[in-house]
Amino acid sequence: MMAEQGRPERPAPAPTERQASLLQTVKAVASSFFGVRGRRAHEQDMAKLNPVVVIGVGIALAAVFVLTLITIVRMVVK
Repeated sequence: MMAEQGRPERPAPAPTERQASLLQTVKAVASSFFGVRGRRAHEQDMAKLNPVVVIGVGIALAAVFVLTLITIVRMVVK
């Protein structure tokens, strides 16, 4: 179907599809950092997770990881 001005209409999400919560997204990204995500869980995540949220959570967790390492090094060096 075509919407106004010739742009295609976005399909409505299926009623059975459910978006992952922020906590589920954080868990998925954190487990991916350590490489412990199973194949089945990965496939389920791909169906639920919003890529924009995954990128944001990934950047935030990477920043927390780097700041933690900096803090640990500063404590050891003192």
